[in-house]
Amino acid sequence: MSMFCYQCQETSRNLGCTMRGVCGKSPELCHLLDLSIHAMKGLAYVSAKLLGKGVYHSEDALVMMGGLFRTITNANWDEEQIKTTITNIMNLRDQRKAELCALIGDECKACPEAVTFTVKPEDYEEFGKKVGVLATDNEDVRSLRETIIYGIKGISAYGEHAWMLGYTDDDVNKFVMEGLAATIDDSLSAEQLTALVVKTGEYAVKVMALLDQANTETYGVPEPTVVNLGVGKNPGILVSGHDLKDFEELLQQTEGSGIDIYTHSEMLPANYYPAFKKYKHFHGNYGSSWWHQLEDFESFNGPILMTTNCIVPLRKEQTYLDRFFTTGMTGYPGAVHIPERQPGKQKDFSALIAKAKTCQPPKELETGTITGGFNHRTVLALADKIVDAVKAGAIKKFVVMAGCDGRMPSRKYFTEVAEKLPQDAVILTAGCAKYRYIKENLGDIGGIPRVLDAGQCNDSYSLAVIALKLKEAFGLDDVNKLPLDFAIAWYEQKAVAVLLALLSLGFKNVRIGPTLPGFLSPNVAKVIIDTFGLQQTTAADADVAAIMA
Repeated sequence: MSMFCYQCQETSRNLGCTMRGVCGKSPELCHLLDLSIHAMKGLAYVSAKLLGKGVYHSEDALVMMGGLFRTITNANWDEEQIKTTITNIMNLRDQRKAELCALIGDECKACPEAVTFTVKPEDYEEFGKKVGVLATDNEDVRSLRETIIYGIKGISAYGEHAWMLGYTDDDVNKFVMEGLAATIDDSLSAEQLTALVVKTGEYAVKVMALLDQANTETYGVPEPTVVNLGVGKNPGILVSGHDLKDFEELLQQTEGSGIDIYTHSEMLPANYYPAFKKYKHFHGNYGSSWWHQLEDFESFNGPILMTTNCIVPLRKEQTYLDRFFTTGMTGYPGAVHIPERQPGKQKDFSALIAKAKTCQPPKELETGTITGGFNHRTVLALADKIVDAVKAGAIKKFVVMAGCDGRMPSRKYFTEVAEKLPQDAVILTAGCAKYRYIKENLGDIGGIPRVLDAGQCNDSYSLAVIALKLKEAFGLDDVNKLPLDFAIAWYEQKAVAVLLALLSLGFKNVRIGPTLPGFLSPNVAKVIIDTFGLQQTTAADADVAAIMA
């Protein structure tokens, strides 16, 4: 076994990648990522102890959020960046440890190994082999700990985006410290860890609400928008990922330059925000979900900016590395990395812009449009119309089909479900899984589109709010009494946070697929299935029949 990783849906045989990641991750990178998480656990432990003494360093949470974000599947492939992260975290950990020891004296001697270890940069990879997932021997404890960590990774991604817009929540920050610290506390029982899994879901709700507030107060409430899929005649820049602040600054710096800006994959919902519509050079969306990027990026001709995951490793025949740019928590060997913005200043996208001016316009992949922009505020403005449609029998079922896209052929299931649902079913979606069906013409019900796209994966929060408000509108005492069902696609750790959020809000009988998470041990999976009715997707025909029953 050269490595071990089972944090994503594509993990080998749904058990774990042991030779090389299905995502393309090398054993060497895996060990470095494992060590960075181990170091963050040590920092979290010391920061949480300081919290207990009334000392709160909010910047520690930002460091942990950024560090954990880098470890999400397909976010960062640059080993040198990860090594720098490890060094910085260890230095901050030691600084906080000295502060803690000065406060509590002799009590400071009994610290976990994650707090006390020291290792030289040249030994990072070798040391990382010892501190990965399998360092926890008990299968069920390991499963619970990893579920918490993966949920906190998702919380960290959303929290980092909100932080960049000037929004933060001290309760969320403190939970990141305390939750991560709990994963190296051997005194906690399986029952206590199970309770912490549920608590992770509660904080996932809080952070998604925070990011929803940050995005809408900064850029306006997303509104129903018809998005162009064709191309223009100018050179272009293609922006992928989730970071709206990066997108805004690039729009500002390219205005009047003769360069068109396009969104890709999870950046599609930027088209829905009012603040971005004033830019005449914002052309529309190009391509499809993240795993199509090798073909999409090759055809685009111009530079690509990756603001967050997901990065697919380039094949030997790919020619776009010289126009591939990363920023934020992303990194890729050979790509130009755009540094963080300095206080009070924007990021400097001049190298990206200069490159665009040397490139040909993008090759057209398709024509047509996509419609989206159904934030919970927009949908709830139609609440009376929706309630009337349900009471009249025009709408029989709402089906939440949010989540991630992925490469597995079995994911055609989500296209088939969308196509086979009867005309009286409405699909609520968010995240890149929508690319499986959003370009299909599925029609409308009395002017209400049958596919309501709320936005990025964090906008799954909007779907939960819609359901909870409809429960009130119908006068129900339980959200599970709504004509509502779930067929959710998952791939990486933000999706884990979304799932835990749904469970914490009381939603039951959620279907997820194409597989149940491989990191759930049989015993932990049984507890979750028995408690929440979690189900795996089966065949499209059978699931559609069950959904509409």
